[in-house]
Amino acid sequence: MNIIDLKDEDILKVANPYWDDLVKYSNNKNYGAFTRHFSYEMKLAANEVEIGKQFAKSQLTKNLAKEREYLGIIRRGEHVTVLYKQTNTKQEGEWLGRLVLGFENEEIKIFGATLF
Repeated sequence: MNIIDLKDEDILKVANPYWDDLVKYSNNKNYGAFTRHFSYEMKLAANEVEIGKQFAKSQLTKNLAKEREYLGIIRRGEHVTVLYKQTNTKQEGEWLGRLVLGFENEEIKIFGATLF
């Protein structure tokens, strides 16, 4: 199955809890829980030491607001990109959250996650 064939509602049933977990575990600096839905390649790229440095130094990655605003879904190839407006409890302004999802071994996994 290709994730781009799913309806928006079905994608969001997975994407929203995944994003909420990323926010929660980023704020808690919990690497294991933060990466639990990552694809195999994403886990390889998500070096525990580097993510730990981000958790320790970045005010953005440890003070994310629980609230988020869904902006839309972009479909391309074998992945979808779910976009969110994200805020921070300590810094003014808004950030664009990007969550890339696709199938790996018949499960929806995270293939990318960033804040801009």
